Amino acid sequence: MENKDVAKILRETAQLLEIDGAIIGRYRSYEKVAELLYSIPERIDELAKDPKKLKELPGVGDSMAEHIREILDTGDYSLRKKLRKKYPPTLLDLLELQSLGPKKVAFLWSHFKVATVEGVEKLAKEGKLRDLPGFGEKSEQNILKAAGQFKNLSGSGRVRINVADEEAQKLVAYISKAGEAVESVTPAGSLRRGRETIGDLDLLVTMRPGHDKQKDVDAVAAHILKYPGIDQELAHGENKVSFNLGSGLQVDVRLLEKKSFGAALLYFTGSKAHNVALRGRANEMGWTLNEYALTTLKGGKVVASKTEEEIYAKLKLAYIEPELREMTGEIEAAEQGKLPKLVTLDDIRGDLQMHTTASDGKNSIEEMGQAAKELGYDYIALTDHSQAVTVANGLDEKRTLEQIKKIHAAKVPGITLVAGSEVDIKKDGTLDLEDYVLAELDVVVASIHSYMNMERAEMTARYLAAIENPYTQIIAHPTGRLVLRREAFEYDMEAVLDACAKHGVVMECNAYPDRLDLRDVHLRMAKQRGVKIVISTDSHTTRNLLFMKYGVETARRGWIEKKDVINTLPLKEFLAALRPKPPAAKSKAARQKSA
Repeated sequence: MENKDVAKILRETAQLLEIDGAIIGRYRSYEKVAELLYSIPERIDELAKDPKKLKELPGVGDSMAEHIREILDTGDYSLRKKLRKKYPPTLLDLLELQSLGPKKVAFLWSHFKVATVEGVEKLAKEGKLRDLPGFGEKSEQNILKAAGQFKNLSGSGRVRINVADEEAQKLVAYISKAGEAVESVTPAGSLRRGRETIGDLDLLVTMRPGHDKQKDVDAVAAHILKYPGIDQELAHGENKVSFNLGSGLQVDVRLLEKKSFGAALLYFTGSKAHNVALRGRANEMGWTLNEYALTTLKGGKVVASKTEEEIYAKLKLAYIEPELREMTGEIEAAEQGKLPKLVTLDDIRGDLQMHTTASDGKNSIEEMGQAAKELGYDYIALTDHSQAVTVANGLDEKRTLEQIKKIHAAKVPGITLVAGSEVDIKKDGTLDLEDYVLAELDVVVASIHSYMNMERAEMTARYLAAIENPYTQIIAHPTGRLVLRREAFEYDMEAVLDACAKHGVVMECNAYPDRLDLRDVHLRMAKQRGVKIVISTDSHTTRNLLFMKYGVETARRGWIEKKDVINTLPLKEFLAALRPKPPAAKSKAARQKSA
């Protein structure tokens, strides 16, 4: 079993225990180990072969080690099975709804025997929740809104980009071993365009010339259909195989000749609207464009087919990067030579949001620094949560000052460690730490983690107040959305971006695949206003640092260039690009003494 499979079982056990009324220490022990399994690089099935190594993992004692071995041996866990008999599995869906925690879910089950999103939605529509303890009319409205969002998102049939990317990498490695006939395996489709969610996975397998074509194609197709992760075979044609993976993701693999690779890559990358525009342009020039080649209308003579670049050139267009192919003005820009020079992963010199063991991270200051150094970064900002985020063990003023000292004292040769904090924006728009502490930080990252259902005008005012605060330098994950799980906050984005431009506040493009926030359309709005961007991973483990590529892809989709991103700058220039904070205020103790 994969780590994520064991983690899922442990996490579900924790959720069911919480609904069942178990004490916090009991269900949190399962949650912590589940979180750990998502983050460690070692395979849990390998670690479990050595009881000593297994129990060296944080939070894994004799009992938890036994639970993990049971899951690995049987594919399930007896306590989870027992709780699933007691509670319908759909009850867990209710925990995805804002306004509903385990206690309220347990209450709804015990009083109404309701265990589905549809059932709770019906109760809210009928007004049966507003007079119950802990609910109210406002809670009813929030539940109706959340239920609608849940149904829209969960029924989309799409997966997050990192899920599709991981599956693609495994498939590419597997198919590449099919034999000498395979020259290359290339992901296409929405994954190549950097879309935040993927509906199906397109892979192009280029066959090496000089072989028995059909025999080799058949052999490679047979190899592909033996892939261990296949749940259901959907199609097996002359040059194509399709199947569903166990995750539910559909995969379409096309086997093609090298001479038509460029045309095929262009066609199967999409988007559909972009391809339609290119085909129309080709027709106007007396040609026809399909997945095999750009050819003359009369006689079918091949004009271009081997590379995308030559096809765009024949169409009198500059090469258009995959992330831009969404029919948002890229054709006109390519025609006029006005395409942006998009930011690249190699341009990034530092990561400016991450968490350590001081709050809810899994690694120390030094471990995060060493991992970032190995990625080639010049600097990072350590930004643990502030006190309002109690679930993440947020830091108060005293602990924040101590953390600043620890960061400045930590030594990781070859990289600079910058002291920051992810400071909560409170309901009224004030920041969660006193000014005298904010003044001591090298970087102040402000974000929202509470009261996410405020009315549009209220949320706008909240953000504007935070942006006007002279200590606010960066707004993190600005819309608060969780991909496929939670819609964005409602507020006036244009007014907020205008305020950022006025006060020199930077907007974050959060690279964590669950967020990818700001998204592409908002990034382009920010760029048009001159608002600078920072691309950060919001890492909670060293492995999360690798998510930077998803943030860069999202930024590229928003037409963002290197010059728009401040963490492409050397350290001194980066710090100078941040909004200057007021001079250090007196400490709280000094102010009290002088008073």
